[in-house]
Amino acid sequence: MSPTHGTRAKLGLLASLYLSQGLPYGFFQDALPAILKTMGLSLPAIGLTYLLAAPWALKFLWSPHVNRRAPGRLGRRRGVILPIQLLSALLVFALAASNGGPSIAWLLAGVFFVNLLAATQDIATDGLAVNILSDEELGWGNGLQVAAYRMGMVLGGGLLLRVFDRTGFGLTLTVLGLLLLVATLPIALFREPAGAPPPPREAPSLSHWLSRPGAFAWFGLLFVYKAGEHFATAMLKPFFVDAKGAGLGLAQVGTLNIVAITAGMVGAMLGGGLVKRLGYRRALVGFGALQALAVMLYAVVARQSASMPMLVVVCGVEHIAGGMATASLFTAMMASCRQEHAATDYTVQASVVVLASGVAAAASGFSAHALGYAGHFTLAAVLAALAVVFVGWVFRSGRGLEAAVMRG
Repeated sequence: MSPTHGTRAKLGLLASLYLSQGLPYGFFQDALPAILKTMGLSLPAIGLTYLLAAPWALKFLWSPHVNRRAPGRLGRRRGVILPIQLLSALLVFALAASNGGPSIAWLLAGVFFVNLLAATQDIATDGLAVNILSDEELGWGNGLQVAAYRMGMVLGGGLLLRVFDRTGFGLTLTVLGLLLLVATLPIALFREPAGAPPPPREAPSLSHWLSRPGAFAWFGLLFVYKAGEHFATAMLKPFFVDAKGAGLGLAQVGTLNIVAITAGMVGAMLGGGLVKRLGYRRALVGFGALQALAVMLYAVVARQSASMPMLVVVCGVEHIAGGMATASLFTAMMASCRQEHAATDYTVQASVVVLASGVAAAASGFSAHALGYAGHFTLAAVLAALAVVFVGWVFRSGRGLEAAVMRG
């Protein structure tokens, strides 16, 4: 069924907000590691920069305060989102205004605060989506959330890296700030409808999880399932710059980023379409095994002279497999939520996944420095494979998942 005019207006608003999250995240997480490598930063230092995304893992700590915010003159959700959008753009413009480009210290400080603002905006945006979308519109909203965020990553992590290769930090960050301002227009023009008053307190989601039978096994699964892949991909951009036989320029790395993000979208759609048919157990194990095998392809490429076409194929295959694994994991996470507290239950689980990704990425530079790229990618593939073994154990033992999930 096609969306109505009213639905399209809501989806356009939400698309602009999720795009706003993907734009800086794509530039700072996908483009910046390659830039830092060309600036001479060591692999361990580049790996540690991924810790600057910590607000995305910790946002569950302040999400109840954001959700309890009383409606003000701008509206309950709009009153949070609009100032954050403007602050994000101003922060990026301030970085752009630095003579000769920001220093590494100021740049990394900016990355942290942009992540903090974007993570907080995400809390309010998710709440806005729940408030304005009807039950019939939720499917459109969920699909658009992923697509708009990924499109922001394509622009920030791919196209802006190509701009940087030609112009440097000043114009690139100015363009990023302008894109954020343009994406702010829909929420600036939006008039938020009056809704129910905010709840007096948020559901105790974390305490619920910790008291739930099998919770630690389930949290262990969430922690390890994507960690091996992120351990590998955190060093991909430096590897592309250093790749034996390729030695790619930043413009070519930007092209590979676009390939990777697009392939991840394709994989997520494939995985999302197959997970219900296969069941959670087979999907998590099967897609996780594909993910581990695909990560091993990076180790194979690292041991020989790499060409751009070869890197495109390997990067595309791995991100399709990774997208399928991600879709199966997120679907199982949704199924394990309590219906009446789905948003907070899901946020806690997502924070575990993001925390694991950050820890793995932070350690990746030390591994690549000590083992070389081939050894590092081999270790990452082994970790991904061990995670699949752990998933099998969790399902066989009946730990960590409610009956609704175990029926898969």
